[in-house]
Amino acid sequence: MDINKRTILWIVFAVSLFVLWNNWQVSNGHPSMFAPPPPAAKAPEAKKSDVPAPAASAAAAAVPGAATPAADAAPFKAERITITTDVVRADIDTQGGVIRRLELLKYKENGHPGWFGGCFGLFEWCKPGDNSKNIVLFDVDAGTGKTYLGRTGLIGAPDLPNHTSGFVAKPGPRMLNDGNQVQLVLESESGGVKLTKTFTFKRGDYVIDVRHDVTNIGSAPVAPQLYLQLAHDGNKPPGDSFFNSSYTGPTMYTEEKRYEKLHFDKLEKAAQEAEKTGKPVLQDHVTKADNGWIAISQHFFVSAFIPQPKLMHDITTEKIGTNLYGISVKQPLGTIAPGATVSNDAQLFSGPQEAQLLEKVSPGLELVRDYGWLAMIAKPMFWVIEHIHTFTGNWGWTIIAFTILIKLLFFPLSAAGYRSMAKVKLVTPKMQAIRERYKGDPAKMNQATMELYKQEKINPLGGCLPILVQMPVFIALYYVLQSAVEIRGAPWIGWISDLAQHDPYAILPVLYAISMFITTKLNPAPADPMQAKMMLFMPLAFSVMFFFFPSGLVLYWVVNNVLSICQQYVISKKFGTPPEPAKA
Repeated sequence: MDINKRTILWIVFAVSLFVLWNNWQVSNGHPSMFAPPPPAAKAPEAKKSDVPAPAASAAAAAVPGAATPAADAAPFKAERITITTDVVRADIDTQGGVIRRLELLKYKENGHPGWFGGCFGLFEWCKPGDNSKNIVLFDVDAGTGKTYLGRTGLIGAPDLPNHTSGFVAKPGPRMLNDGNQVQLVLESESGGVKLTKTFTFKRGDYVIDVRHDVTNIGSAPVAPQLYLQLAHDGNKPPGDSFFNSSYTGPTMYTEEKRYEKLHFDKLEKAAQEAEKTGKPVLQDHVTKADNGWIAISQHFFVSAFIPQPKLMHDITTEKIGTNLYGISVKQPLGTIAPGATVSNDAQLFSGPQEAQLLEKVSPGLELVRDYGWLAMIAKPMFWVIEHIHTFTGNWGWTIIAFTILIKLLFFPLSAAGYRSMAKVKLVTPKMQAIRERYKGDPAKMNQATMELYKQEKINPLGGCLPILVQMPVFIALYYVLQSAVEIRGAPWIGWISDLAQHDPYAILPVLYAISMFITTKLNPAPADPMQAKMMLFMPLAFSVMFFFFPSGLVLYWVVNNVLSICQQYVISKKFGTPPEPAKA
């Protein structure tokens, strides 16, 4: 392969790295390098948040912004009620009627073994995980700084029941047992209004029906608003690293603008700017809709409020405390006459980002599975992988079968590339003679090389085809393994206990380095000694990177390389063994 072709390959490689870096930046909340941020001047202004601050109680003391109760108010004795189904365990606090903790019973924390004793304790992300604990979504932990809550209540008049009020729980079953659903009913009265919250948990379902019945028990009409709010701290989730990063933050969907990702750091900057200038915070997302949902997306999991449809509501995002941010929906309930009751039915989904589950909950919710800019390839790719898995029953063998399928699909293109490289290898002596002859005249050297290519019927770009074909598939598969909760925690064989995590003993990266070394040896050797050394160094550099990549992705690349070596060897044999290079 000549210098021009090597240059093209390096350009392809550099562009691929640049695109990967841009996507990594976007997924971590930084603006894209390809497009300027939308002009803030056209964005609607957000009103100051009227969602009440959390009350100061033993149960809510860990939430920033706690308010002090009135001195003459009778102390409210809060309790936590635990509701258990076959898929979730929820602790609901009667102080505010808030789901204080939500545990997923079918999903464990990442339990991959750490590299060589957890990298000797030097890096947190490579230490052994604990797969004996269930994943916990909603929770408040002052020790780690975690705050993740879903809160509801009423605003629009003084002293209305909200997520800081005391609620009384009606008696009833607290476990699913043999039934198909279990309900918890909470009641609170204040400001001439009675608010009844009804949480309905169903068998095998991560959707919690949240019904609000608002009764006017006063003597004058009231016009309250119902708010649904998701609050989350601005910390990255445990295990997040440079090579295994994921998006965590507010997201939303409306028919007007479809899926939008909103970032904690932008909310922080907007709050700082508003505090500095004294001007209202500008919202750069849809602020009014009668459809859609709001959510907090987290790696492999999501919590989303789906408000009652066909009822206009406001959407706000804001900083609500130190390192605490929220996304809220506020729905007017109309004017309620004395003695009248208005009901509102919302849903709260809190669970895994399984495509089949999300599609059934609400339109567009499946978009939280963020496949990045290659979604058009990644989505059908996962559909194929999922169908292969129904036959193999093991995600590791599924990836291997998928790799073989991709190799067969692009066989004509890759075969053409390998034939071109084989021909280049045959004419290497002639190319070296041309380089020696026109050593001081690059223009004549390129002209003579092109004439040689034409004479031997060699496509100078043919050797690039295998890499060009593999790169989109490689990047799309990276996003699939980063987003598909179905593959999370899936073992393959032996030491690979989680295909979504790095290889704990770096066996697959070493196998990749060996396969790349063999591939390099099968390719035509560059005439430039420096380029030859660089081509030998590249497998080592990629192997070091693959130490941090999901093992399923490295498995794909190793199998792909093995198949390419076999294909390249057969084609090289077909064209014969090249003669020894001619000496100058």
